[in-house]
Amino acid sequence: MVNERSIPRQSLRKAVAVKTSMSAARPRVPKILLLALSWSILHGSSAAAQQSTIPLWPTSAPLSHGATAEDQPSIDVYLPSDNPTATGVLVIPGGGYHYLAAPEGKPVALWLQSHGIAAFVLHYRVDPYRYPAEMLDGLRAVRLVRSKAKEFGIADTKIGVWGFSAGGHLASYVMTQSQRTLLPPQDAIDSISARPDFGILAYPVISMRPGVTHHGSHESLLGPDATPDLETLLSNELHVTADTPPAFLFSTTDDGVVAVQNSVAFYQACIDHHVSAEMHLFEHGPHGVVLAQNLPGPDAWPSLLATWMTRHGWMKQ
Repeated sequence: MVNERSIPRQSLRKAVAVKTSMSAARPRVPKILLLALSWSILHGSSAAAQQSTIPLWPTSAPLSHGATAEDQPSIDVYLPSDNPTATGVLVIPGGGYHYLAAPEGKPVALWLQSHGIAAFVLHYRVDPYRYPAEMLDGLRAVRLVRSKAKEFGIADTKIGVWGFSAGGHLASYVMTQSQRTLLPPQDAIDSISARPDFGILAYPVISMRPGVTHHGSHESLLGPDATPDLETLLSNELHVTADTPPAFLFSTTDDGVVAVQNSVAFYQACIDHHVSAEMHLFEHGPHGVVLAQNLPGPDAWPSLLATWMTRHGWMKQ
């Protein structure tokens, strides 16, 4: 299983060389400015890369099978040096509910961080865990981030989710079914709203209905004997309401892993319920392109996302 928990600390240079001999024609730089410059160089990048790991529950997670890292869900925290819009985003990697796809975690958090947005990468439980463990983790993560909004320097009304592939299924579940009670509350955090304020869905699994769903995600989440009722419950396009938060969707038409019909179904449901939504479908592109760097066509999607977030006040460009 891919695991991103061990992140090496960024090394810092120990000295800054400054010329002390200046010609009479050049103005002398005050010493205090040199000290400030040195501090900025030595510590600025460290502050921007600030990262810590916080467990979703202080003790054992509900329905836990054991005490390993894979049994104890957590979030990795990436705080920017400046967050002008006070926005935070929970990043949910994909992996077919079978593993966590590393490229859809930290690199995405760093992209958000570089745009002045706090990011929280979710390490949620996957196979052999089944529903509802994954959903518990997603809902708890939003509640935990909201409970620590002041500590993270974000507004509790500007918390979004960004899910990729199967992570898009979990994100869309949180967007559409945050009010659902899966277990009795464990503590005060469980009484906090788990509804995100917006959602970003990248080549997402949305539906568990046969013929539309991604088979691997379906099997890992529901097991081999899922009932039609359970498939309906976890087909998130069927649970969009007027209260669903604004959505941004991206996919490619010839995605050979997760059918583009998943994105289309969710977008159509948003339109039907008058939910603010924007969708971008590109003709070509494989599954799992993440930020689509150097991939003509889909490589435009991060800038389209940035424009959408800026328009809504969640990013400042």
